[in-house]
Amino acid sequence: YKDVAGCTMYDDECKTTKRKFGFIPETLLSEKVTQMMEWASKRSVIRMNGDKFRRFVKAPPRNYSMVIMFTALQPQRQCGVCRQADEEFQVLANSWRYSSAFTNKVFFASVDFDEGSDVFQMLNMNSAPTFLHFPSKGKPRRSDTYELQVRGFAAEQLARWVADRTDVQIRVIRPPNYAGPLLLGFLLAVIGGLAYLRRHNLEFLFNKNVWAFSALCFVLIMTSGQMWNHIRGPPYAHKNPSTGQVSYIHGSSQAQFVAETHIVLLFNAAVTMGMVLLCEAATSDMDIGKRKIMCVAGIGLVMLFFSWLLSIFRAKYHGYPYSFLMS
Repeated sequence: YKDVAGCTMYDDECKTTKRKFGFIPETLLSEKVTQMMEWASKRSVIRMNGDKFRRFVKAPPRNYSMVIMFTALQPQRQCGVCRQADEEFQVLANSWRYSSAFTNKVFFASVDFDEGSDVFQMLNMNSAPTFLHFPSKGKPRRSDTYELQVRGFAAEQLARWVADRTDVQIRVIRPPNYAGPLLLGFLLAVIGGLAYLRRHNLEFLFNKNVWAFSALCFVLIMTSGQMWNHIRGPPYAHKNPSTGQVSYIHGSSQAQFVAETHIVLLFNAAVTMGMVLLCEAATSDMDIGKRKIMCVAGIGLVMLFFSWLLSIFRAKYHGYPYSFLMS
């Protein structure tokens, strides 16, 4: 048996001499794995700077995969998306660290922009958060970069990606969250209380306007993309850590931000309100002056917000030739 430097297993003098003159890496594979296991026992997500990254990720030998989140968590960066992604990444790493199947095959780490800006420059990276997989053998491929804008940063989505890249199956275990059941219970209690107070007069349940308004709200929520957000778990917005520019509209037609769905919902609601005003102006029994005001307000709402909707559509579908009032 000979090691990478050509020394036999028991030839300590040979190893010492070749290590002295640089023939053997300073950190051998066993030492690197031992160090990584020690760090992982203390923190599920290992914090790395430039030196650690070059030593334990870039430099051979390495027989373990690394899943690294590049982020910008310092308060001055004001990256709210980074904090949300970090929470999900912590959930994923903890699920792996405390599972019975935990091995040294995969480690999770993070590189903060303010602690490892040289790593960002080394990888030509100008946005955060970003997730990269560094395989145990060979260089990262295109598929080793997580498609955050398409898949979102939910721990479950990250776990599927990790399984695709490493064949390591991670069952995501979240801490119990009672906020949802409590909110639902409170809502049901309020509805039940109102129904009990008005038990002798339940005509409001047969009010067409109530049901129409409820149906309209449901349609606006669904058409804005809220269900897509629930399934994919996209970030609220995106902030470039280098320039500080915040994007609320995703530049691709294949993805969206949470803020984008809120904007689209409000714009659709404004267009709907404009149409309702126009209908009321045409059918109402009010005096002509009020009907004219309603008509002008309705036309203004439809023209303004429909133009903004077209602008968003053109920003996502590049080359779309049509616009209305706005380029």
